[in-house]
Amino acid sequence: MKDKIPTTLAVRLLRLEKVEFAPCFYDYEEYGGTETAARELGVDEHLVIKTLIFQDERQDSLIMLMHGDKQVSTKNLARQLQRKLLEPCPPARVNKLTGYQIGGVSPFATAKAMPVYVEQSILELPCLYINGGKRGFLVKISPAELVRLLRPTPVAAAY
Repeated sequence: MKDKIPTTLAVRLLRLEKVEFAPCFYDYEEYGGTETAARELGVDEHLVIKTLIFQDERQDSLIMLMHGDKQVSTKNLARQLQRKLLEPCPPARVNKLTGYQIGGVSPFATAKAMPVYVEQSILELPCLYINGGKRGFLVKISPAELVRLLRPTPVAAAY
């Protein structure tokens, strides 16, 4: 049964913290990204939030949450975080750091605790759709709950 809520680490944390969330399922497409999720769910891609894992020049990792229809300016973000450089982590490292598969990376209950940054305009959305820890599975939550759970640092790095 496709609509049974998977018991991912992210879902366990959301339940433990008594977060109100709505499960949202869609047919995952390899390399489809937020565009596919938004289309399948019938929502604006701006509300679908990507969980991106970056590393700096010292291999220190961080989580960046970005609107689905925007990109991260790594130069701009690195400048704000006072790092020399930021680059996406290789997929194998993302799996190791998060405990999740690429395409199913959730910012909740990652294997390694990492600082979380959020594009500041995400916090102004009425709701958002973010990965629930499995490909083809997003959770709809409020920005307030995102802040309560992750305590992210707001930044302006979108283009």
